[in-house]
Amino acid sequence: MTLITISGYPTSGKTRRANQIKDYLEQRLQDASYEGPRLKVRILSDDILNVDRAAYDDSRSEKAARGTLFTAMQREMAKDTILIVDAMNYIKGFRYQMYCAARELKLRVCTVYVVATPELCKKWETERKDGKSYAPETLDNLIMRYEEPSSMVRWDSPLITIPWIDEDVPKDDIWKAVMEGNVKPPNSGTQAIQKAPSDALHTLEHTANSLVSAIMAEQSASGGLGGSVLLSMSGSLKPRIQLPARNITLSELQRLKRQFVTVHKKAITLGTVEKGGVDWSEESVAQKFVSYLEENLKP
Repeated sequence: MTLITISGYPTSGKTRRANQIKDYLEQRLQDASYEGPRLKVRILSDDILNVDRAAYDDSRSEKAARGTLFTAMQREMAKDTILIVDAMNYIKGFRYQMYCAARELKLRVCTVYVVATPELCKKWETERKDGKSYAPETLDNLIMRYEEPSSMVRWDSPLITIPWIDEDVPKDDIWKAVMEGNVKPPNSGTQAIQKAPSDALHTLEHTANSLVSAIMAEQSASGGLGGSVLLSMSGSLKPRIQLPARNITLSELQRLKRQFVTVHKKAITLGTVEKGGVDWSEESVAQKFVSYLEENLKP
């Protein structure tokens, strides 16, 4: 349904805001006036995943921590779930990665930027009593490296900013983003590539060769008159082709056949991103080759 990405400095009040958002959404979804689909609201955080604050002390352990969060996020995302990711999410590249994962599932996205000054965050950090504190140098480093969200980039939009002085979250803005926001299609570059069947290469070669033989046989029988010709091939294949009024040499047909096969071999071996099913049957290959010859045979 929706991915809500919480972002902000360490100890800026992100968990408090995540809980406020969750409580409000659950209340609104249970209201008698709500007539939409049945939805769950979930929070995902380092604490829920038992990721220790010490994981951010060095880059290697931090990378593993982000991987744990991302994997859990992918597991929790669903059409019937509003997922709130309560973490720093301070690297814009990581927010973009999360955004792409949400788009793959055609979920709405929303970024909530929890704002507090570095001085306040450091003060609140010293007042913690839950034993979940950052090392002072780690806290300074994370604040210095923080990459602020921007409403100007698609992966941070829509962006809802909540300053520390606000007692509550902007409920109407959040509800609108969760329930009415645009659902963007997946990036074409991240979609699964459709593979050709295992016998596609054999079909391509065999059908192209058979069509060349049929053209040469027809030309021999008709004396090279050209025009619209119905070719007889193996089985029930009888493609129609428009031939030029001249004798076409075997070497010319073989050259065009090699060009055609080379182009389509690439689609077979690397896959295709064409929309819908891609037909590699003999009939389809024959029709494609006929069109290719009609375009490339000179009068």
